[in-house]
Amino acid sequence: MTPRLRRLALTAHVSCSVGWLGAIAVFLALAVIGLASPQPQTARGVYLAMEPAAWSVLVPLAFASLLTGIIQSLGTSWALARHYWVLAKLLINVVTTTVLLLYLPTFAAMAAVAADPRTRRKVRPSWRRR
Repeated sequence: MTPRLRRLALTAHVSCSVGWLGAIAVFLALAVIGLASPQPQTARGVYLAMEPAAWSVLVPLAFASLLTGIIQSLGTSWALARHYWVLAKLLINVVTTTVLLLYLPTFAAMAAVAADPRTRRKVRPSWRRR
């Protein structure tokens, strides 16, 4: 890989990975707002926004981070399995992407409950019920 192409691949990988972390931080903030808000409309809006945002932001950034990381490792002297930390980063990325994909039906279920006008109060986790 030429130095210019290597810098481009590194920039793409860092951008995708940092973007993914930022999107996760926003999702965490939305989840906290949805759980802590006393207003049902706020909780509904948060849960309705989370599903399409997950499909349009989190999933593409997860796969872009994975793909650019593989390209970066295969195109440089670091290689995919030469150093343990490169392999560890790949494993972490694969596991977190898999967990995200397994959690997507939960976003759909939360959005379906939030979209139902017959639901008058926000669904709270069992540990918050009194």
